[in-house]
Amino acid sequence: MDPKEIKERMKIPRQKMPEQNPKERVRNFYEVPHGYTPELAMEEAKRCIQCKKPLCVGGCPVNIDIPWFIRLVAEGKFIEAARKIKETNALPAICGRVCPQEDQCEKVCVVGKKHEPVAIGRLERFVADYERERGEVSIPHIPKWTGKKVAVVGSGPAGLTVAGDLVKKGHKVTVFEALHTPGGVLVYGIPEFRLPKKIVEAEVDYLRRMGVEIVCNAVIGKLETIDELLSNGYDAVFIGTGAGLPYFMNIPGENLVGVYSANEYLTRINLMRAYEFPEYDTPVLRGRRVVVVGGGNTAMDAARTALRLCPENVTIIYRRSREEMPARIEEIHHGEEEGLEFKFLTNPVRFIGDSEGRLKAVECIRMELGEPDESGRRRPVPVKGSEFCIEVDVAIIAIGNGANPLIPRTTPELKLNRWGNIIVDQDTGKTSKKGVFAGGDIVRGGATVILAMGDGRRASEAIHTYLTTGEW
Repeated sequence: MDPKEIKERMKIPRQKMPEQNPKERVRNFYEVPHGYTPELAMEEAKRCIQCKKPLCVGGCPVNIDIPWFIRLVAEGKFIEAARKIKETNALPAICGRVCPQEDQCEKVCVVGKKHEPVAIGRLERFVADYERERGEVSIPHIPKWTGKKVAVVGSGPAGLTVAGDLVKKGHKVTVFEALHTPGGVLVYGIPEFRLPKKIVEAEVDYLRRMGVEIVCNAVIGKLETIDELLSNGYDAVFIGTGAGLPYFMNIPGENLVGVYSANEYLTRINLMRAYEFPEYDTPVLRGRRVVVVGGGNTAMDAARTALRLCPENVTIIYRRSREEMPARIEEIHHGEEEGLEFKFLTNPVRFIGDSEGRLKAVECIRMELGEPDESGRRRPVPVKGSEFCIEVDVAIIAIGNGANPLIPRTTPELKLNRWGNIIVDQDTGKTSKKGVFAGGDIVRGGATVILAMGDGRRASEAIHTYLTTGEW
């Protein structure tokens, strides 16, 4: 690309994605952004200057050939662009919606050094939707069966990635999902307005059409152990059971009626479809005054969900300042537009109930920032004598999750770290038990969808090598 063309492309502003008006969307669970039109997508794609050394590819945990797919979008070859992405990413419609591109591929975009980065995630979403909505999804060639079978435990992003990669290499793959719907955190943890269930269903259906078998209501560790899977015909096992153990604050009153973990709250609403009341009469306390404790994406998901269930107000309580919030900037922005309130440098010290054991208030204390801790952020320190109370009906605790303990407890050969996460070789996903691999949140603790997929990609390569060579 000659310097003149590069200069002209750099003048093109980043294209905004149309979205629902905040006053309208806070009353429904429909997806907030509408997505690019073909015209907007092509204009945005023209902002890519096709770098000789594209740093964006290295910034993507699954190494999508970003410049190539964006070039195809600029040329109006949307179906070809979708298929280029699917060479390394089987879930583009999901990644385009929920991955933190601003901290990965877009963070290192060369255009972003002087201007706003190319909207890589929005373009990924567009081409995936375009392909699906026009019925152009094609199944890649699946080679003859190798004679090897792999069990994948958990149908979240790590497990689905492993399944898609290995079935394309000719192995038979069975995914075991503990719940009644496949998708893991993609369906129980992420709200409909951020990731519609039909998108996850379509991506899972794509894997099924490729030949992946998915078995739901299968709790591995109870139905069968890992050892039993290996004894019953499976040549390798991948564990991707996630971080489904909610953390609490261990303060007085957490057992009051009205205090939820974010896991329970979001599962009731997302997976059990409380957002479709009264068609689905799932029991969940709606409350008029809701507080959400935490500052990550899960806290934002819970708070923005609560807003849509018609309370008077929803407040995020976060012990650090806004600058330290780990949630995506886009999610914070959307929450502010929708009317979320924020109490920064604040931390609960106890929940207060009425005579019937129902939550009625939360006592908090002001915080100030001290020296940085192991996370690199300044440590919050309580301010003595600054306690105050907030009247609330519902409190949602979103301060993180631990590893699901069931499989480690029934597979004693697996080595764990002090938090209960499975220890693996970072390059291969190999565990301490022969034939068993792991990745995603069961290894990392709570992390992102795309990092889990990156783990799945590396593990699938290692599993294929193991199945082919027999070497551990």
